[in-house]
Amino acid sequence: MLDIVIVGAGIAGLAAGISLRRAGHKVCIYERSATDNEVSVAVSVPPNVSRFLTRWGLDPQGSGFVKAGPVHFQDPVTLETTSTLSHASNEDHYDADLWYAHRVGLRDALKKMATDAEGPGIPVTIHFNSSVVEYSTEPPAITFATGEKVQADLIVGADGIHSIACETVIGRKNPPVPSSPYNCCYQFLILAEVLEEDPETRFWNENADGLARLFSHTETSKRLVSYPCRNNTTHNIFGICYDEEMKSATPEDYNANVDKAKFIEKFEGFHPKLLNVINKATEIKRWPILCSAPAPTWRRGNMVLVGDAAHPMLPYQEQGDAMGIEDGVALGVVMSGVSNPSEVEKRLEQYERIRRDRTRAVQILSNVDQDQYHLVEEELLQFLPTENIPRDPQESIIFHFDYDVADEAVRIMEDFDPSFQLPHNFFDDNSFYMLQVNEELSKIGGFIKVETEISVESEPVGA
Repeated sequence: MLDIVIVGAGIAGLAAGISLRRAGHKVCIYERSATDNEVSVAVSVPPNVSRFLTRWGLDPQGSGFVKAGPVHFQDPVTLETTSTLSHASNEDHYDADLWYAHRVGLRDALKKMATDAEGPGIPVTIHFNSSVVEYSTEPPAITFATGEKVQADLIVGADGIHSIACETVIGRKNPPVPSSPYNCCYQFLILAEVLEEDPETRFWNENADGLARLFSHTETSKRLVSYPCRNNTTHNIFGICYDEEMKSATPEDYNANVDKAKFIEKFEGFHPKLLNVINKATEIKRWPILCSAPAPTWRRGNMVLVGDAAHPMLPYQEQGDAMGIEDGVALGVVMSGVSNPSEVEKRLEQYERIRRDRTRAVQILSNVDQDQYHLVEEELLQFLPTENIPRDPQESIIFHFDYDVADEAVRIMEDFDPSFQLPHNFFDDNSFYMLQVNEELSKIGGFIKVETEISVESEPVGA
C-alpha cells in the first residue's frame, strides 16, 4: 500500500482518487477551495467513461443524469434542422450510454464513490481550504500556503489549467492563453417550466427529453449549444464566440454574472426564437476559453499529472472531463499491486505511455469544428494511423466512444509485467472483459466470465 496525495478535488482528481483507492492505496485529496462548491453548468458523460463509472457503482439516473437522445444540427438563422445524429444504439455499440449531467451531480457522485465507507479499499480523505503553493519531488512532497508540508509516496497533480504541479514537472511555466477563433463562453441553466410558461419559448420543450441542439454559424464563428440535465427538468445552454473583452488571459471566474444583454448582442442575427430563450435567463455566466501547450512530459520522479494539468482541452468535442476520468482509470490500473515507492517511477512511465497519444489526438481534434478535421489531419498523423483519423461527426463519435482505457492499460501492464493482475474488486464486475493479448486470455483478477464473449482483436483506437 502506498500513501498517495492528490492535489485538486475536481473531476480528474476525484476519479484518480476512486481508482487509486480501488487499487489498494491510501489516498488524501487536498482542494484549495474553502467549500465543496461547483460551477452551475452541465457536462457530458460519454460512453468511454460512463462504462467505468457505472462499474464503480454510479447510478446515472439516480444522480439526475439524462440519457442522451438525438443531436439536432440546426441553422441558427432559419432553425432548419440540417442533420441529425442518433445515440439510440450507444449501449449496443459501446456497452455504455452517453449521459448529460449537472456538474454538481457528477462531482457529488464521484465524491461519494471516493469517500463512502462502503466499497473496496480505504475511503479517500478530502481536505478543503488547502492551498498548495509548492511541490517537490525529492522527496515527493507538497507545501501549503500555511507553510505546512506533507510527504507521500506519490503526488498526483490534478490542479487544472493553471497548474503549479505542471510547472514543477516540466521545469518552467506553461501559461494558458485565449483560444482562437472562439475565446469566450456565455452559459446559463434554465428550468423547463419557465420556458413552458411563455408561448414564445414553449417550443424549446417540445420532444426535448435527451435532445441536444447545435446551432453553428461558421461565417461569424459563433455556436449555440443546448442539452438537458437534472432529469430533463433543466436546460443547459451555452454560446461560444469571440469577445474583445476576453482577448487577454483573464482568470476564469465561473460564478461571476454578466448582463444578458451582452449575450444577446453577441448572438444578434440568430433567429428571434433563440434570442427569446436567452432572454429568459436570470443568471448568465461568462468565462474565457483558454488553452495551453500540452506538457512535454507528465511525470517527474514520483510525481504525475492528470486532467487539465497535463492536457487542457478546448470544449468543442465535449471530452475534457472524460479525458481526466480516463487518466484516473489508467493511473489506478498501472499502480495496482505496487507496495514499494521505488517501483512508482517505472509504473508512471507506463501510465504516460498509455495516455499520451490518446490525449494528444483528442486535444488536436478539440481545436476544430467537426466539419474541419481535414485541417488537422497532418498533425494527427503523429499520434494516429491514417485509418483511425475521424473525418466526420459519426467517425468522431466512434473514435471517442469506442476507446476502452482499461483494456489498453491492462494490455500495456501485461506487456510490462506478465504476472500483472488487476485487483478482483477494481471494478464491481471485472469479469466484463475478455481480452485477447498475444493470443492468450488476459488475467483480470484471476477469473474470466466466459459467457461474456467480448473479444478485442485489434489495438484500440488511439493506441
